[in-house]
Amino acid sequence: MNTNTRIAPPHRFVYSPDGVNLATYEFGDPADPTVLAVHGFASSAVANWHATGWTRDLLRAGFHVIAIDQRGHGLSDKPHSPSAYTMDTLVADVQQVLDAYLLDEVAYAGYSLGARVGWQAARELEGRVTRAVLGGIPDGDPLTRFQIADARAHIEHGTEVGDRLTGAYLTMARALPGNDLEALVALVEGMRGGPQPGPDNAPSQPLLFATGSEDRILVASRALAEATPAGSFFEIPGRNHFNAPTSRAFRDAAIAFLGATD
Repeated sequence: MNTNTRIAPPHRFVYSPDGVNLATYEFGDPADPTVLAVHGFASSAVANWHATGWTRDLLRAGFHVIAIDQRGHGLSDKPHSPSAYTMDTLVADVQQVLDAYLLDEVAYAGYSLGARVGWQAARELEGRVTRAVLGGIPDGDPLTRFQIADARAHIEHGTEVGDRLTGAYLTMARALPGNDLEALVALVEGMRGGPQPGPDNAPSQPLLFATGSEDRILVASRALAEATPAGSFFEIPGRNHFNAPTSRAFRDAAIAFLGATD
């Protein structure tokens, strides 16, 4: 248990069903309601949730927080096989963490990749995920444009990447020290073509969608919220996809939603 809001606690490994070490971090009192926090692509639990003030504000609001380094990220193991990164596997990781911490029910906070995992986890773990904040999530599969062969050529040989989206993903991946580019490209390939969020497979729990006003997916994210039975939407003012987690307005809206009883 960690109650210091300035220093991240030591990680604790949880072992996934396929033998991957998942680094997890616990903040606050386990007797309080738990929020499971799952970060975005090329980020980590500490970078996405702790360094941005989320864990501090969640603790002040009376929550207990478990944050995960998703496989391929942070201090978790980083397999290089795309087969290690299917959506089923990422959701199984969430379930394994809940089991390891003996958590019957949690609220869920996810951003970008973590939000996509959260959508599916809310569907498959309906009795255990009571409500969820899903930041930076559109409908459909945004990974289809990623040029995997070009990314691998760039990593192995330094070849210039011409595709703007692929280059942006690689730049983002390099921004966090310790990231393994081969593992992150394997993740993109492994998730491609898997289950995608849409009106036909929406979870039934209350969901708060939040997307930056400067994010290219704003319209698609708002439309997904409107097509979700218990969905609501918050536009994060003045933020794009990459800096939205730093927004105090986003944190405030999310924490109010997570603490609601409706």
